[in-house]
Amino acid sequence: MEAKTKTIETFKLHAKDTGSADVQIALLTQRINHLTEHLQGNKKDHSSRRGLLVMVGQRRRLLDYLQSTDLSRYQTITKKLKLRK
Repeated sequence: MEAKTKTIETFKLHAKDTGSADVQIALLTQRINHLTEHLQGNKKDHSSRRGLLVMVGQRRRLLDYLQSTDLSRYQTITKKLKLRK
């Protein structure tokens, strides 16, 4: 829970922001990274693998939305999260 609040504090746009696209992308990235580590050790955990794919798709949609609405925020968040090279 502490990591989640730290992530929200890092990516929020204003004082009470918890649901902007930036925050959602950062939280999804954190969960995706955690699940990826889990799946490397548990190769037969197919239900978690499906959940991971759903989260990756959701993050992709949020990134596409952010790219079409505000390109500078998209570039900033991809740089901070190291999603693009």
